[in-house]
Amino acid sequence: MQAEQTSFLFGANAPFIEELHARYLADPNRVDPEWRTFFEALADDKSAVLAEVRGASWAPNGARVIDVPEAPVAANKNAKANGAAAALVGKTEADIRAAANDTAKALMLIRAYRIRGHLEADLDPLNLVKQAPHRELDPATYGFGEGDWDRPILIFGSLALGESATLRQIMDRLRKTYCGKIGVEFMHISDPDQKAWIQERIEHIENRTDFTVEGRKMILQRVVEAEGLEHYLGVKFVGTKRFGLDGGESLIPGIEQILKRGGQLGVKEVVIGMPHRGRLNTLVHVMHKSYMALFSEFQGRSSQPEEMRGSGDVKYHLGASADREFDGTPIHLSLVPNPSHLEAVNPVVLGKARAKQDQRHDEDRSQVMAILMHGDAAFAGQGLVAEGLDLSDLGGYRIGGTIHFIVNNQIGFTTLPTFSRSGPYCTEVAKIVQAPILHVNGDDPEAVVHVCRIATEFRQHFKRDIVIDMFCYRRYGHNESDEPMFTQPLMYKEIGRHKTVKEVYAGALEAEGVVTADQVKAMDAELRQNLDKALDAATNYKPNKADWLEGKWTGFTEAPGEEDRKGATAVATELLVSVGRAISEPPKDFDLNRKIARQLAEKRKTIDTGKDIDWATGEALAWGTLLAEGTPIRLSGQDSGRGTFSQRHSVLVDQSTDAGYVPLNHVAASQARFEVIDSPLNEAGVLGFEYGYSSAEPNALVMWEAQFGDFANGAQVIIDQFICSGESKWLRMNGLVMLLPHGYEGQGPEHSSARLERYLQLSAEDNWQVVVPTTPANYFHALRRQVRRSFRKPLIVMTPKSLLRHKECVSTLADMGPGSSFRRILVETDQLVDGPKVRRVVLCSGKVYFDLVAERRKRRIDDIAILRIEQLYPFPISRLGQRLSQYPNAEVVWCQEEPENMGAWQFVDRRIDRALGGIDVKAKRPTYIGRKEAASPATGSARTHLKEQADLVDRALTIG
Repeated sequence: MQAEQTSFLFGANAPFIEELHARYLADPNRVDPEWRTFFEALADDKSAVLAEVRGASWAPNGARVIDVPEAPVAANKNAKANGAAAALVGKTEADIRAAANDTAKALMLIRAYRIRGHLEADLDPLNLVKQAPHRELDPATYGFGEGDWDRPILIFGSLALGESATLRQIMDRLRKTYCGKIGVEFMHISDPDQKAWIQERIEHIENRTDFTVEGRKMILQRVVEAEGLEHYLGVKFVGTKRFGLDGGESLIPGIEQILKRGGQLGVKEVVIGMPHRGRLNTLVHVMHKSYMALFSEFQGRSSQPEEMRGSGDVKYHLGASADREFDGTPIHLSLVPNPSHLEAVNPVVLGKARAKQDQRHDEDRSQVMAILMHGDAAFAGQGLVAEGLDLSDLGGYRIGGTIHFIVNNQIGFTTLPTFSRSGPYCTEVAKIVQAPILHVNGDDPEAVVHVCRIATEFRQHFKRDIVIDMFCYRRYGHNESDEPMFTQPLMYKEIGRHKTVKEVYAGALEAEGVVTADQVKAMDAELRQNLDKALDAATNYKPNKADWLEGKWTGFTEAPGEEDRKGATAVATELLVSVGRAISEPPKDFDLNRKIARQLAEKRKTIDTGKDIDWATGEALAWGTLLAEGTPIRLSGQDSGRGTFSQRHSVLVDQSTDAGYVPLNHVAASQARFEVIDSPLNEAGVLGFEYGYSSAEPNALVMWEAQFGDFANGAQVIIDQFICSGESKWLRMNGLVMLLPHGYEGQGPEHSSARLERYLQLSAEDNWQVVVPTTPANYFHALRRQVRRSFRKPLIVMTPKSLLRHKECVSTLADMGPGSSFRRILVETDQLVDGPKVRRVVLCSGKVYFDLVAERRKRRIDDIAILRIEQLYPFPISRLGQRLSQYPNAEVVWCQEEPENMGAWQFVDRRIDRALGGIDVKAKRPTYIGRKEAASPATGSARTHLKEQADLVDRALTIG
């Protein structure tokens, strides 16, 4: 009776087995191979076993005693095809049930190890947290006793142990595979092929690689170099921050293995992103930056040639590129520079990898691969990690999988894991995309190299993300001047006693006779000699050139002076008309929405007449002419295909089939590609992606559009750390365009201001352009000049909302045709008194201009001029002076919709001063007219908004 009660087929396991059998009956491929073989082997007897599982309808599970007849059972129909089933031939039904019971228990034990084995893996080099035995990994939980360890059990080839194995053999294979120096999480993956691949890959070899003697020596060499460099820097530059790799040196041979195996599997280019920890070691030993160059920077010299301007950056933020060769296969490496905002570089790397894939026409994503390195606290804590993972399998952002390598220090600055995450591992977030996770003990370099090989093969085979979580430690605190004993005394006492990675690994190899102690000392001595030579030579080292205008950037130049920057943006009228007709013509037999059909008809009318070109049409003409000229275009953002304000409709949707049609991909016979992507609902990840794309592809027009302008708040770290400062810090040009809807229409604080003031405050050293165009033609030219000049600068565009359909916000084809260009200042358009008689000049930008003009016309005022500053940065000081000199007796005011502490006022104030100071006019200072200072960008009351707007317009047009 007791045996029956503890039978695996009873109790809580019964519903599970029934469910598996139901899946098997529906489709044998829906269950794991072991269970499929189990049910096949039982064949004609499975109904009896399942009857045992169910028991009587009135009896609780485990309560019924089964009367087992002793009659022999004939061979089932699969016996010849299945060796396991053959073993059941001639057995009694009781024997079969007993065998089935043992088999089911063993298969569940095996499954438990696949799911939970990592919980008992030997991962922590410091052994700080003692792992309690997990009862699901104990054979006794499944009814196995002391006498069962050497009895053969049918397991149908599971664990690559043959048709049958003893419990002792099963447990030995399970412990070695899942509870050694490597812990594997993969059973959360829903794709059976991926699970089967990992299972097959690790179980057949007990999750280890038998490296050759030379291979093991090479791994040791890499560890010696990594540890030796950190030690040397610590001795020669005492207390200098380097964010060393001490304790995580296995990273270097691990990354080398990814590159080597990747090259064997077709990888030709790798884009790498990483934090500052271990960056110097990676720069030298992976990117092959010279020791001499590194030591020169430690001695205080810049990494940039003397003639290059810019701020530069600290050495542990710098990027590099290199060409490496592995087994005769060349691979180009690009390490992206990044700030201390740890995970901010992630989407930049992804975007850069996507651009390089597009350049290579690498449609299966096998030639260009991304590697992202992380710290454990940052991987668990930073939202950009989740945003990047979310992009991984979306069509517009897919790069065929990223290899994530976590250098798991088991601490974040001074914060222990128990205070920095809620899950058991720092990698829990990766499960949102069902990425397999390979945990590994960093004190075992061979295990690290092994999992890196598996990760590379998985990525190349399935084109999906995979995570390597290397448990290690941080020997000297957050940085080398930090004292970790203040906050983690017990951890750092253990670290002080703990042998280094090199000592642990070299000791193991010496014990096995792979190397001798003298050979290890010789490795150390040779490295020290090379380092000494490089240090001596570093005093005279000078960077001989900057690499920022090489590769795809060959032929580009630094930006010229202020006046020579318009570029060739005018377009022949014939091309404008041709493109205009193409974008207003839906395909035949296309069930177009009736409202869209009317819009296209109106669009076609404006093209044919050459008048009343609205904002969306001007935008489409800019894009279409660029495409016809061979320039690719990429636009992404939330709902950017249709446009937030239903203005763009760059993707037409068949009302009967949902099929999409993109008119801009049909403007010319041999045109470039237009790609428009409705992004996921995040800002930082997508903006970072597009910045990365633009950094690798200067010959495309790359744009990101915020749904509303202030949604860019969520991407501020990308704006601050990359877009506005990347050229100054890292000598990296970028032509990304940010489209930010902006304008006060009474829609409340979140739907009014794009925070223009923030971009102007960040404007310096000719780092980017900030424009507020008020005509479709000026917007047309602003977009085209981005890719029709010899240099690249990011472009910030305050785009309109209500002006999208404003009857006065229109242009003509002639404004975009021969002889036209972008105009930084738009002059007076109405008939006024002569310039000397004008009593006031109102300077403004954006939508408020139309309110001012309408009210001026209503009042029939002819002695107040209105000038529009279309480009706020670089500010056109000399050009403004020329314009203002036409009004020598006028006072000058600045009028804006935004509160006084927002908008452009505090930026333009002194620049208008300088313009006035350089000319002979009566006005010496501008006066502010607009909303008063406020904490919130705008009122939430439409009535209050209208009152405020009427008031500021009245004050702008009232003199005295």
